[in-house]
Amino acid sequence: MDNNSNIVLIGMPGAGKSTVGIILAKMTSRDFIDTDILIQLSTGRSLQEIVDTDGPLALRGIEEEVILSLAGRHNVIATGGSAVYSAAAMDHLRSTGTVVFLDVDLAALTSRIHNIHSRGIAKRPEQSLEDLFGERLVLYRKYADITVACTGRSQEEVCAQIIERTTAPG
Repeated sequence: MDNNSNIVLIGMPGAGKSTVGIILAKMTSRDFIDTDILIQLSTGRSLQEIVDTDGPLALRGIEEEVILSLAGRHNVIATGGSAVYSAAAMDHLRSTGTVVFLDVDLAALTSRIHNIHSRGIAKRPEQSLEDLFGERLVLYRKYADITVACTGRSQEEVCAQIIERTTAPG
């Protein structure tokens, strides 16, 4: 990977994209971009407000617009968990750098997420975390250039794995 490329983090809500992203940005001297924060800044609303008022598909549409507007290089980008529903957004992100899937097992996600109905997750009201996990896992694997198993690893260990795997030749 060229040093000016972005490192893009994808994964389920609760996978640690934002926290790992901040640490990784510091470790690699990159800027950090959290697309969930960009969505909130551009709309003046929380993710949950968007889901409650306009529905999960509206949030996904806004997320796609925000991602397609990203033009910089040499960043660590933490995406929302639903970014993978947009082929256009994912193709754009892949064209700017390496996409890293933070793979966290369902048991760990369940223990981390206690606010599934108020966290601003782009899911159908009746959809369980298990259903969402099953639906998205295929997409995360499809778009990932690199998959990092995160369960049982500290955030620093996850960052070290990402750095090792994104700077390795070939």
